[in-house]
Amino acid sequence: MKSFILFAILLFVGLQSIAQQTIKALFIGNSYTYYNNLPQLTANIALSLGDTLTFDSNTIGGYTFELHSTNATTIGKIAAQPWDYVILQEQSQLPSFPPSQVQADVIPFADSLVTMIRDNNSCTKPLFFMTWGRKNGDASNCANYAPVCTYAGMQQRLYDSYLQLGQLNQAEVAPVGVVWRTVRDSFPNIELYDADGSHPSLHGSYLGACTFYASIFYKSPVGASYPNGINATDAANIQRMAHNIVFDSLATWMIDTTTVLADFNIAANDSGLVTFNNSSANAAQYLWHFGDGNTSVDVNPQYQYADSGEYEVMLVAEIACKLADTTLQTITITFPQDTTEIIDTNETGLLAIGSLKSLVISPNPAHGQVRISGFENGNVWLNIYQYNGQRLVSKPLSASGIVDVSGLTNGVYLLEVTDAAGKVNKGKMVVLQQ
Repeated sequence: MKSFILFAILLFVGLQSIAQQTIKALFIGNSYTYYNNLPQLTANIALSLGDTLTFDSNTIGGYTFELHSTNATTIGKIAAQPWDYVILQEQSQLPSFPPSQVQADVIPFADSLVTMIRDNNSCTKPLFFMTWGRKNGDASNCANYAPVCTYAGMQQRLYDSYLQLGQLNQAEVAPVGVVWRTVRDSFPNIELYDADGSHPSLHGSYLGACTFYASIFYKSPVGASYPNGINATDAANIQRMAHNIVFDSLATWMIDTTTVLADFNIAANDSGLVTFNNSSANAAQYLWHFGDGNTSVDVNPQYQYADSGEYEVMLVAEIACKLADTTLQTITITFPQDTTEIIDTNETGLLAIGSLKSLVISPNPAHGQVRISGFENGNVWLNIYQYNGQRLVSKPLSASGIVDVSGLTNGVYLLEVTDAAGKVNKGKMVVLQQ
């Protein structure tokens, strides 16, 4: 008697989460965004840290969410492709106004833009750009609403309104205004404002870019490049503050940095059945490719390979709207007795395994019932053997060729059909019960 041997070699060639990322972003706003080309500053930071930001923008001076919601260029750009992010920046004063005015003049149009974004692609993330208060408060509106008379009061109203926009729209918020306040308080010698006390200086725009890089790529901007006109010390301080504010309060900004990792190991028993043990992290959906054309979406599938060979198994682990990770393992399955001749020893009920496959067995892999064909009509006798040679079934085969295999465990079996004239037909059957 010759025993069945399964030899599995695991070669880990997993594709871990790739460090470099490419993000597609659309910036919708006004002069606070186009000053110093904030999108390009963000792209430069990303490039210096090994990532890529491809972007487009529609930033018109003084524009509000209301104006953008009906602007043909804005609407066309939102619909142009499935963006990863669309950044939304309201006119600089409106969100600092009284809550009732924000409710009437800001929230409905933010909702309209977010709806437009998600109708184009449900996986695009709207990202609200929390702006900063004016250097000395909003003198033009101070008489009508006292909180905006000072920088601190205006900044607090902007903070409250942008967080409300994020919460109402289940969207993320880039806390540029909070980083601005922290740098302004901690490093008063860093001038964040342009001469008008409202628009950003190059330092202010760079602060925004560092904050966007951290908010979009979920990585620290510390160590990034910086433009001419900013010295190394100022750049390092801005980078560090952006890192601290974004990553110390991710829940506050509603930024989801969940990382999904695909990983698995295998186990095989002496019947040739391979069990895939999924050890992925944070995933919700799985797709297995077994390397022979078959797939599974089970979390921990069991699979029986019918033939010897080398199979590259791929697992794709995924979470909603995120391709999480892909990992590969090469599995070599060897049935060393596949080339031996069949010798039936009726006295012992043992069979040395052979490789003849003239029988047609359907379905194969089998479960429940199978139909056996590929032999001449007449009185025929069926033998079913385990791969270790032990005969399990020996009985007449009905004219329909249908056999109940529900009592067989998962594994590989050899079938032998002998007709009345003594002609023998043989085949291999894989049983994989559902």
